Amino acid sequence: MADFHQNGSVATLHNLAQIPFEQLEAQLKQFAKTRKITLILPSLYSELEAPALSNILDELSKAEFINHIVIGLDRADEAQFKHAKEYFSRLPQKHDVLWNDGPRLKSIHEKLAGANLAPEEPGKGRNVWYCMGFALATGNSDVVALHDCDITTYSKEMLARLVYPVTNPAFAYHFVKGYYPRIADGKINGRVSRLLVTPLLLAIQKTCGHNDYIDYLNAFRYPLAGEFAMRTSILPDMRIPSDWGLEIGVLSEVWRNLSNRVICQVDISDAYDHKHQPLSEEDANAGLSRMSIDISKALYRKLATDGVTLSNATFRTLKATYFRIALDLVEMYYNDATMNGLHTDRHVEEKAVELFAANIMKAGQSYLDNPMETPFIPNWSRIQAADPDVLLNIHKAVQQDAAEFG
Repeated sequence: MADFHQNGSVATLHNLAQIPFEQLEAQLKQFAKTRKITLILPSLYSELEAPALSNILDELSKAEFINHIVIGLDRADEAQFKHAKEYFSRLPQKHDVLWNDGPRLKSIHEKLAGANLAPEEPGKGRNVWYCMGFALATGNSDVVALHDCDITTYSKEMLARLVYPVTNPAFAYHFVKGYYPRIADGKINGRVSRLLVTPLLLAIQKTCGHNDYIDYLNAFRYPLAGEFAMRTSILPDMRIPSDWGLEIGVLSEVWRNLSNRVICQVDISDAYDHKHQPLSEEDANAGLSRMSIDISKALYRKLATDGVTLSNATFRTLKATYFRIALDLVEMYYNDATMNGLHTDRHVEEKAVELFAANIMKAGQSYLDNPMETPFIPNWSRIQAADPDVLLNIHKAVQQDAAEFG
């Protein structure tokens, strides 16, 4: 059973197992009559060939509280898009597939790129951004939720708990972040969150002094969770990164735009597992190595906007402070795992800490070399100001793709 601890910064909604799921779902169905829920699924075509997504669709087919599902499809040719249309056709809810590599959406992307308004690199951030634009274009949602397509332990209860806080009209929340224990197959997972983000945030506080933004991030039980939901009304002003810093970037935008009083986190599952990225020690542009650099840079950029001065000396001190804190945490995780009959490999975990420590410096050098880098994609309010017809054109392109290839 979960605890009931509140951190005092953002509200934590626990799963204390005192209400049957059927009762919570019945309430959600009632709320969803007046607060329509759209779910965004950013997907690579390759994920259609894995068992995780098939199970997700089985569960979603039973989620009667979802009004609309928007699927962003990346890395698909024409034949694969046709297959994807057939693959997702089993969903009983209204659903649309954005063929991001198709000629119509690529034409819109190239027009935006010509005005320096498009995401600069492909990936999850760009996929999510276009899905958000399409959700705004449809004009039929009050709540937008998002989760990945590689969750192997998925259930509709997970989604119901995620959207409940921003769908219940008695709650004031505008944004909710999901969290869960990262335990599977007798192991503690979540390496980047445990071994990079947690000790890095502690090291920043120790090195740079107290910072309200770092306190805010520290309040989240799992800041890198890819599951979150929000009121649709805040979408137009959300600037999201196109790199691996997406989750931290979204939390940063929420911090900038909203009061903590309307932000919460919710326990959505007792068990969670998904596709694991390799550490990628030999290639800094792949796997968890790339992720650790992008996340570190996202934090540095946000600290700079809060007036924190960053230098080579800062990053050297930060690396040393992080390294000591992270090694202490490795021992804590090991002891916690041992007492609960779980496994962690201390040698592997310390190797990860060594890689992340080096990448903290690489990210710092990258930030100093290019302080004008702007990985955030412009928000949809700015895009519409520059091109008032863009959302209509995206909606039309998706509908034309569906009609031609459906």
